[in-house]
Amino acid sequence: MIEAVIWDFGGVVTTSPFEAFMRYEAAHGLPADIIRRTNAENHLENAWAKFERAEIDAATFDELFAAESRALGAEVRGRDVLPLLSGDLRPEMIEALRRVKLSFKTGCITNNLPANAIGSKSGRSLYVAEVMALFDHIIESAKIGLRKPDPRIYRMMVETLGVDPARCVYLDDLGVNLKPAREMGMTTIKVLNAPQAIAELEAATGLLLR
Repeated sequence: MIEAVIWDFGGVVTTSPFEAFMRYEAAHGLPADIIRRTNAENHLENAWAKFERAEIDAATFDELFAAESRALGAEVRGRDVLPLLSGDLRPEMIEALRRVKLSFKTGCITNNLPANAIGSKSGRSLYVAEVMALFDHIIESAKIGLRKPDPRIYRMMVETLGVDPARCVYLDDLGVNLKPAREMGMTTIKVLNAPQAIAELEAATGLLLR
């Protein structure tokens, strides 16, 4: 019996930034996947991980990311990667979230960056705030100094929601972030696209979500 649905944000409620990474690489003649490979290299302690835990500032991230990408074959400045992170909101996922909230507790665990690291338009910010209000509890890596896939961040969520992990569904677009949730007993859904994720969430919850 499901009691809670826990969501990642980027790549789940919004489109994946990986699409923007690929466009940027193609436009600037960079090796394919250089940004993703830099993110994945030493993924627990690299520039990206430190920035998402708010251990470094934007200027330091810019320098460290450049050095890390350069070591992999092509320099990419961290400051040029940041604007690529704001994906587009997925209306069908937001509608699914609204329907889920009528029956279950909702949570969001997001690896994000310190406030104001990415410039955003006020209109989009207001809309994102409305979406975030649909969650009963939100955990942001940059605010607590922990990031997925650290198991502690998932435990914090289930403890705050007051639910058994075995009665939770967790959605994320990255397999490395799904593994700890699955090991805790959660039903996990790897989000490839909105229709696939919604279909799997309907199967897990028994709800009609579209």
